[in-house]
Amino acid sequence: MATVTFKNDIVCNLAGTEINVGDTAPVVTVVNCDPMLQNEQIGGEGKVQLVVAVPSLDTGVCDAETRRFNQEAANLEGVEVVTVSMDLPFASQRFCSTEGIANLSVASDYIDKAVSKAYGVLMDDNKLKGLSARAVFVIDRSGEIVYKEIVQEV
Repeated sequence: MATVTFKNDIVCNLAGTEINVGDTAPVVTVVNCDPMLQNEQIGGEGKVQLVVAVPSLDTGVCDAETRRFNQEAANLEGVEVVTVSMDLPFASQRFCSTEGIANLSVASDYIDKAVSKAYGVLMDDNKLKGLSARAVFVIDRSGEIVYKEIVQEV
């Protein structure tokens, strides 16, 4: 089981199903903030997806990461970029409107933590239990994971 750290101390073990490059990406549903409370599918065939998991948009690192991916997404043709956090959709929508996030989708995994569990990035103990670790997955058109990075330091 993988672990992640916070300020170089082990924070928690990761729970869920560990997936790796070459695996079929799990198909799961999250709640989007634009359009508000609409379902969005992560995984599946027929599209290229860049899935960015973050604990909360209300942290400096995750805020900066999401703003940077938003800038980069403007240059990616044919790639669906989605940032998934545990934030409520209303907070995510406020973040997007304040920060000018318009080139990617921001979705919430708060209901049943489906993405975090299916992709093996759910922090399972200590103070950050129930949040997602920071991670990046690239899913190709055939639905296969072609890139995976779990960021060691939350």
